[in-house]
Amino acid sequence: MIGRAFLASLLALQVPLAPAAAREACDPPRGVMQSGESWAQKRLDPKRVWSLSTGAGVRVAIIDSGVDLQHPQIRLAGRADLTGTGYRDCLGHGTAVAGIIGAQYMQGVLFYGMAPGARLLSYKQTNAERSDGLDLLVRAIKSAADQGSKVINVSIATSDQPALKAAVEYALAKDVVIVAAAGNVKDEDGTPLPDYPASYEGVLAVGAAGPNGLLSEFSNPKSSVAVLGPGQGVTSTWPGGSYYKDLRGTSYAAPYVSGVAALVRARFPTLDQAQVRQRIIATADGATGVGKGAGMVNPMQAVSAVLPFEPAGAPVVAPPPASPLPPGTVAKAPPVDRDAIDLALIIAGSALGLALLVAVARVMIPMGRRRGWRPGRAE
Repeated sequence: MIGRAFLASLLALQVPLAPAAAREACDPPRGVMQSGESWAQKRLDPKRVWSLSTGAGVRVAIIDSGVDLQHPQIRLAGRADLTGTGYRDCLGHGTAVAGIIGAQYMQGVLFYGMAPGARLLSYKQTNAERSDGLDLLVRAIKSAADQGSKVINVSIATSDQPALKAAVEYALAKDVVIVAAAGNVKDEDGTPLPDYPASYEGVLAVGAAGPNGLLSEFSNPKSSVAVLGPGQGVTSTWPGGSYYKDLRGTSYAAPYVSGVAALVRARFPTLDQAQVRQRIIATADGATGVGKGAGMVNPMQAVSAVLPFEPAGAPVVAPPPASPLPPGTVAKAPPVDRDAIDLALIIAGSALGLALLVAVARVMIPMGRRRGWRPGRAE
């Protein structure tokens, strides 16, 4: 449920809503029914991490095209519309990003988010027909920081702007982990340039990788990439309670890393944003190099590795007992079968007695043959 206090604190950010006709012109591409598990989910396997952290209680701000409130797997803790077009996600992009970060686990559904315990905040910023997109992005970053967000996902790439840099520095000073897409290179772009906010110091920039773990051809190598996330053949939630398959772009790689950041912040609450970023980078694996950073993000290592550069004995927090885990997530030891143990002891004892009897027979039988089986005399 969206808190009244949160909504009240965002009233100053709201611009007048557009006329009803403008708000109704909302027709995202049609999604599909969920089927099959994507390679990205198999590779990162977030279920395996949930016994250590679900991201419980960590506020993650999603600055995007809005989030579909009707999707059964998405729960928002707060929302703000900075565009004046209403809260609906008319592009589908924000709903997909939200699902990758924190879609709830549902029995029988093969898709789920990285950190289902995280508290998702939606800031609708995207509006293709507006010229004030940068201003809205700046306002969204500052507002998310003021509202106590511990992770901000920015799946938006733009050029270097003083106001944007100042907003990033403002959020970092408030101990926020900013995760940003490295940007996509198009054929008509020619020589790519660094994208922002991904290339600002202190931002966790994310490039895209394909099923083979290698850098995607469209991922911008000029941005200051820290790690890779799945960015090809991605499946996620979509407006209308549906799903979309074969999503591609660094904008979909970033939320995987935002989800991991939420897992780490819940597991290690005393680490600051720089230490969280350092932990995620240090535990990544796979291909490394220009445009690849430290390689593919590794959720399990990020929440479990013991790192030499971190304070010894840093406290960790387990997920609350009420956090639902899917059946079979944590393997249980089979019950002890006492009857089987007793039978095994009997069989083992019998085998030992038989072995001793054979050993004695090997010694006594030759001696008896030499005496013609006559009894011996005791001296």
